[in-house]
Amino acid sequence: MSTAILTGQPVPGSSLEGDLRSLGFDVRVATDAGDAETLLAAVPTDQRVAIVDARFVGHLHALRLGLTDPRFPAAALPGAVTVQPAARQALTHALAGGQSAVIDGPSSKAAAPGEQAGAATVADTLAECITAALDTDGVPVHRPELGTLVATVPTDPQARNEARQAVAAVDDEAVRLRSAVKARDGFFTTHFISPYSRYIARWCARRGLTPNQVTTASLITALIAAGSAATGTRGGFVAAGVLLILSFVLDCTDGQLARYSLQYSTLGAWLDATFDRAKEYAYYAGLALGAARGGDDVWALALGAMVLQTCRHVVDFAFNEANHDATANTSPTAALSDRLDSVGWTVWVRRMIVLPIGERWAMIAVLTAVTTPRITFYALLIGCAFAATYTTAGRVLRSLTRKAHRTDRAARALADLADSGPLAEYAAKWRSPNTRIHSSTPVLSAAFGVAALAAALTSGDAWTAVVGAAAYAGASGLALSQPLKGPLDWLVPPLFRAAEYGTVLILAARSEANGVLPAAFGLVAAVAYHHYDTVYRIRGDAGAPPHWLVRAIGGHEGRTLLITVLAALLTAALFKVALTVLAVYVALVVLVESIRFWVAAHKGGAPAIHDEGEPA
Repeated sequence: MSTAILTGQPVPGSSLEGDLRSLGFDVRVATDAGDAETLLAAVPTDQRVAIVDARFVGHLHALRLGLTDPRFPAAALPGAVTVQPAARQALTHALAGGQSAVIDGPSSKAAAPGEQAGAATVADTLAECITAALDTDGVPVHRPELGTLVATVPTDPQARNEARQAVAAVDDEAVRLRSAVKARDGFFTTHFISPYSRYIARWCARRGLTPNQVTTASLITALIAAGSAATGTRGGFVAAGVLLILSFVLDCTDGQLARYSLQYSTLGAWLDATFDRAKEYAYYAGLALGAARGGDDVWALALGAMVLQTCRHVVDFAFNEANHDATANTSPTAALSDRLDSVGWTVWVRRMIVLPIGERWAMIAVLTAVTTPRITFYALLIGCAFAATYTTAGRVLRSLTRKAHRTDRAARALADLADSGPLAEYAAKWRSPNTRIHSSTPVLSAAFGVAALAAALTSGDAWTAVVGAAAYAGASGLALSQPLKGPLDWLVPPLFRAAEYGTVLILAARSEANGVLPAAFGLVAAVAYHHYDTVYRIRGDAGAPPHWLVRAIGGHEGRTLLITVLAALLTAALFKVALTVLAVYVALVVLVESIRFWVAAHKGGAPAIHDEGEPA
């Protein structure tokens, strides 16, 4: 139970106490700052505490936004401040410094953001003194964007009546519903899903459902869709398309439910992101199985679609991490993009051509229902290839024209995304400081290694591929032997992903045995999960996976070399077995550690996160 301490005498007719109780607060009343300090000391240190001026007038949702959001250790709005246990000590110190605050003494000031314009307010309420003290102590205090919502502390009856009229003039629930929808989303999601999915989110909230439960329902629906596609019948394909859209509706609903009810959590963010990838790639497998039942082998196309889509995501993640906290982060290309965004219709066109998840799943669902799996994969590959080319070219131009100074944190994040193992670490030790011997630009070293591997794979000779993989491993070490702070060094992780996944795809497609491509699909899916998990840990400021895990699964260069050696030594039938064993091993090791980490982080009270991100 959270505790709210009302400062000052309750105002007759005020609904404040009831509003706070409806938000889950145990309400206590303090007559002055000393009394508030006594009450605060009696509250258990593991509870959220709010200090609220008894004269507060405002919308219930304004209080909800300001006092219950779990993502922030401290938050404030006019007349109220709250802290979670992590900032409790700072609150105690700030309250001790607020003893001189005059709770009932009127004063005037300009209306703060979210306050009713023109209403008389209190300049030095205890809550605002505490907020100022927290700011002075360096505690990050979140101040929610209230928009049309009212939050103010009037000083006289006339101002109170004006504030109450302002509250009555704005539909609190309508604002809450609008704010449940992402501020930036794709065209299909914005115009064809969100107009009604927000009401589903509200229905779920009123029945006590959690975002994680809706996320799980979305996964189950997508898996049923994949199973329907795997039947290989026209009815199965139609059902699969309908269920995939339903799964996407639920996928939108879980995030809207989290925003509607402020039920953010570290575990929820991980489940949402991970299940999105699992749903899509399971559906690819279902389509491939359904096609095989009809005598059409499209496993190579399914694997190619997964490789392309994963590499697209790695490009997004790496570019964003490289520029996350860069200084002097401007470029003419970015300025042009901002100007284009000011022209309404260009915004939607540019969002659609990158084929975000809404447009992509809608296209897959429709094509599944009315065409064949092969046509569906052709369209998916063409669309994703165009989108990847468009976004990557734009980001390269931004990087080349941007005068940015990347931080050590960004360089470390890119190195973690690279997923280099013991072979690359060993090769990095042999780097010579003489730049005439090799390039001092990491992205060039990585590109050289990928080019050598690609040339070896296309030669058609198995042992030449092994030599190319060894050269790739050495070049990978050289690329990671120095900080990734160059303008294009964010391309290093995507290059490594394309090299590893592409190697598996080419060698599996070249094999003549049945079942090799499905085994390769499983291996790439397991490794891709590890790479996505690395991204989500970095995004949550939890760091990269433990070093022992990366070494245990070999690193990207070790797995690439191992797969080429297996392809050279084994028959096609044994190669299939080897890929299956490797896929099971990687999946077990990665899944066990990943689940252990995220469950422990959730139980350990890790800060709640909710990453709006890009429409993936």
